[in-house]
Parts: sequence; C-alpha cells; structure tokens
Amino acid sequence: MELRPLIGNMVFGCDICQEVCPWNRHAPEGSEPAYRARTGLDPVDLIELMGISQEEFSRRFRGSAIKRAKRRGLLRNAAVALGNSEDRRAIPALRRALQDHEALVRGHAAWAMGRIGGPGVLQILQTQLSREADEWVRDEVEGAIRAVTAKEHRLER
Repeated sequence: MELRPLIGNMVFGCDICQEVCPWNRHAPEGSEPAYRARTGLDPVDLIELMGISQEEFSRRFRGSAIKRAKRRGLLRNAAVALGNSEDRRAIPALRRALQDHEALVRGHAAWAMGRIGGPGVLQILQTQLSREADEWVRDEVEGAIRAVTAKEHRLER
C-alpha cells in the first residue's frame, strides 16, 4: 500500500527501463518489424481503460507483454495511477469498477476513490462497504473511507 503513491501515473514501468538502460543509450533503432512499437497502445486513456471487458482486453493486447499481467493486473495499475492523479473525472469509472468481478480491481478502485475524494465519494464507498463480501476489499474500502473523511476534515479547517 505504501508503494502505491510512488507509482505516480505509470501503469507499467517498461518504458522507464528502456530509457535508463545504458545499453540503449546509443543503440540504433532496429529494423525488425516484430520489435517495432505497436500502434494503438500509447497514449492510453486510463478512465476508458477501467471499463475494458475481458474480451476487449484479449483482443486489444493480443501478442503484447501486457497480457502477462492479465486484465485484473492492468486495471489494478490503472486504478492506482488514476488515484494518484486525483482527477475527479475518474470517479464514475472507478465507481463502475467497484462492481468488477475481480476483488483486486474492486479493492484498488476503492483505494483510488479514497485518494481522490470529493462530493459523493464517501456515500459511494459506504454503499460498497455494505454490500462487499470479500474481506480484503472491505479493508480497502474502510481505508478509503478513512482517507476521504480525513481529507474532508482538513478542508473544513
């Protein structure tokens, strides 16, 4: 949990590794078509990405290393990046993600909502807590509720 804020807006760190690798500093661009950057993957709209179905994930990332993270890993990372952005426009997508079949996605969506806060978020989280069965997700929702409450108290001062 303490590492989530350090991730910033990165969904995967592959690009950073390529940029800082000393071997890549003077490497010419390769001519092998299989290693060229794929179109349609960059930039990614994280808000849109939060609603991706398993079928769309499989189609969109066919042949990509992102498939190794699976849909749930991609959405977990996207939720963390959205939470770190503190962009309230992400709230509707994160709210929908609270209904995802994957606990990993629901828990990270709750964390992100707690990080963003704002009008209505506390009610959304309290509603989620009342219907969430997964204990780990419940812990995440409770932490998000505490974060929103603390943020609201700071704003009242």
